Amino acid sequence: MHKLVSLLVVSSCFFAPVSAKDVLVSSPDGAVTVAVGVKVGKPYYTVIHQGQTIVTPSHLGFELSDGLLGDNMKVLRHSTDSKDETWYQSWGEEDSVRNHYNELTVRFQEQTGSRRLMSIVFRVFNDGVGFRYALHRNKGEKYCIQDELTEITLAHDAKAWSIPTNHTEYFEGIYTPDLLSRKDTVCTPLTIEYEDNLYLTIHEAALEDYANINLTPRPSAGGIKLLTALSPWQNGVKVYCEGETKTPWRTIIIGRTAGELMTNRVMLNLNEPSRIDDTSWIEPGRYIGVWWSIHKKQNTWEMGPTHGATTANVKRYIDFAARHGFSGVLAEGWNQGWGEGEQISYLKPYPDFNIEEVCRYALSKGVRFIGHTETWGNTKLLEQQMDSAFAWYSRLGIRAVKTGYVGHLFDGKELAKSQYGIRHYRKVIETAAKYHIMIDNHEPAMPTGIQRTWPNLMTQEGVRGQEYNAWDANGGNPPAHTVTLPFTRCLAGPTDFTPAIFNFSEVVKGTHPHSTLAKQLGEFVVIYSPLQMAADAIENYEGQPALTFIESCPTTWSKTLVPNGEIGKFVTVARKERGGDRWFVGSITNEEARQIDLPLTFLDAGTTYRAVIYEDGPDADYETNPYPMTFRQEQVTSQTTLHLNLARSGGAAIRIEKQ
Repeated sequence: MHKLVSLLVVSSCFFAPVSAKDVLVSSPDGAVTVAVGVKVGKPYYTVIHQGQTIVTPSHLGFELSDGLLGDNMKVLRHSTDSKDETWYQSWGEEDSVRNHYNELTVRFQEQTGSRRLMSIVFRVFNDGVGFRYALHRNKGEKYCIQDELTEITLAHDAKAWSIPTNHTEYFEGIYTPDLLSRKDTVCTPLTIEYEDNLYLTIHEAALEDYANINLTPRPSAGGIKLLTALSPWQNGVKVYCEGETKTPWRTIIIGRTAGELMTNRVMLNLNEPSRIDDTSWIEPGRYIGVWWSIHKKQNTWEMGPTHGATTANVKRYIDFAARHGFSGVLAEGWNQGWGEGEQISYLKPYPDFNIEEVCRYALSKGVRFIGHTETWGNTKLLEQQMDSAFAWYSRLGIRAVKTGYVGHLFDGKELAKSQYGIRHYRKVIETAAKYHIMIDNHEPAMPTGIQRTWPNLMTQEGVRGQEYNAWDANGGNPPAHTVTLPFTRCLAGPTDFTPAIFNFSEVVKGTHPHSTLAKQLGEFVVIYSPLQMAADAIENYEGQPALTFIESCPTTWSKTLVPNGEIGKFVTVARKERGGDRWFVGSITNEEARQIDLPLTFLDAGTTYRAVIYEDGPDADYETNPYPMTFRQEQVTSQTTLHLNLARSGGAAIRIEKQ
């Protein structure tokens, strides 16, 4: 580490914003430098990328229940460290992740009064920065965070994509572009086109017992200051603390292209390794379910003449799953509590649903039933029942449960993304792990990478998903939505968007998937989820040649690449299957038709492959004729460039296998 510190001291003379008294740490390749210091008693940091200041001096600190921390401080001491390791994922977009960073820990102390202590750890990667606080208190000492005063001050205004914090429930909003200076408080991830060939995403990692972060842009000396706005408890307190408290990591990821944001793993690397020793029971897969037919008003959640979750109907779905290679079948509305005035129970099926028989039947077919526990925000009720329910599900052979929280406030009083909600979500994940249950969490807090620590947390919603294309009175999701999500919401982690609708009929006039059929296939690859739902009713898959792509498509990968993409316009993602040689590619576009040239340089050199291409037909159009699709096969090598024709809001899906 002596060599590292020497290099950092020498580098300080090249950057005007860095004071001679600052402590510095650079990324392993030297591209990113963080400088930390104190000015007029206020701790601050600066971020420099390729010799250019991107984050100007930004203050650090807290408003605590026992006074301001960060206004009369000095650097007490600092230390450095580094790490270069490779860790392996039981599932994911790659089978292994390199964790390579240099670290600086700076301990600050108040100069007067009680002389309270605060440390900040900075980890600097070649493609980003993470930093977190440690508040040093005696064991058992209780106090509150009234406000976190972290600033991220960008050197200039820039175009950014975000959803507003206010009036956006469950993070189900349309990510819109505008200058940061024109935005109100926004949720993270916040993606910024900072300059040509420089993109940033600001988010957080390892949110465990804290409040979810939001950011408020404010003008600042020619730049833009992003102020931290934590999601509060009802009484205004942001975080209740006891003893030493570590915050989540504040993350700034950096990419030369928008596609590099998608393959950045800083957030995952800032989470702790898996606390589940044996992960052999955690199984990614494709599933179907009694879901879209309910949203399309053909079935109901509650018991009645058109109840969806009946024994006979779910068996029909199981038969389809077994024939077409799906590993699971979800049925929403199987348990009592969906009808008006009914008491929710996660242990009592409706009389027309024999869960024991269904689970036995599914296992005999090589399929598993997927449970569902909608709470309507009544988290206490789930917490009271979940040990018994998860133990029962495990005995029945259920390995995955979809949780839901449709309700403005948890238990009628607290925000889901407050510390109150974060604590609940964590209880569910840990309890589920005890019983070998995987979780698909709907209406979640925004993901922050804790699937590394708890890999039974497979996927989460937190997105304006496919269901809006069934009943949204404003017409559903716009064509640009799914070519914006990969660069925004999906950067937070696996996203249960529920793609692959094949029938575009309308229940609400003008509301249907605003895409072509080929784009629905492309989304199955582009929008990553290890539990990936083919969301349509099985009647709409019968006899469809397009289903052959879904049947063959894995949901966990050994490698992921982004050959091209522009936020809100188009994106192409290529993924290699685990344990095999096949590649799968999805390419999708917004409301503009376009031609995509796709060089296949990622294939093994000197090897011949067969590419099966599912592509928009000549007459395909998302508004007038979404169904036409062409199928073609080509012999390809790493020297081949495929030419793809994407209709308006169209797409292509490709399977590439060695001959």
